[in-house]
Amino acid sequence: MSLGAMILSGGASRRMGADKGELDWLGVRAIDRVADVARQVGAARVVTVGPRDYGLAHVVEDPPLSGPVGGVIVGAAFLRAAGCTRALALAVDAPTLMAKDLAPLLQSPAPGAAFEGLHFPLVFEMASLPPDAEAGWPMARFAEQAGVLRLSCDAQAYLRVRGANTPQERDILLEALAAREGA
Repeated sequence: MSLGAMILSGGASRRMGADKGELDWLGVRAIDRVADVARQVGAARVVTVGPRDYGLAHVVEDPPLSGPVGGVIVGAAFLRAAGCTRALALAVDAPTLMAKDLAPLLQSPAPGAAFEGLHFPLVFEMASLPPDAEAGWPMARFAEQAGVLRLSCDAQAYLRVRGANTPQERDILLEALAAREGA
C-alpha cells in the first residue's frame, strides 16, 4: 500500500497574521518541517495544497480557498494519480508534529483514523473517499462519510498535533521545540 501525504496550506492565516507555511521554526520553514515528518513516516509522495507554491509538488483547490474538504479532495486526486492508495492529510500549522505522534493513525485499520476533536492529521484509504464529497462540506461530515475511526490523542502530543493558529500558540510550541532540539 503506497502512502502519500498532502499538506493543507490554503488558509488565510488571519489569526496568525502571517503565512503559516513560511514561518520560521528554528531555522526551518513550517512547510518543510511538516513535509519532513510526512517522509519520515513513509510518504512516497508529498504535495502541498493551497494557493501558494512552496517549491514542493503543489496543487490548488478549486475554487481557491474553498476550505479543508476542497483541499483534501484535490490533494487526494493528485496522490491517487501518483499511485498512492492511502493518504495522510496534514495541516501546515503543526510543524512540531513528530513521527511518533502519527503512529496510532498510521497503524489504524482501513478506512483510516483521526484524533478525537481534531480534523488533522487524518489518515484514510483512497477507496473510502466519499464519492459525493464537495469543497463546502464540514471536515466532520467528510470524516464521518469516509468512515474514519476517532482515536484518543496522547495528552503529551496534543499541542503538537493541534498546531498553532495564533502567535501565542506558536510561542508555546517554539519554546517546546527549542527544548526538544536543544536550541
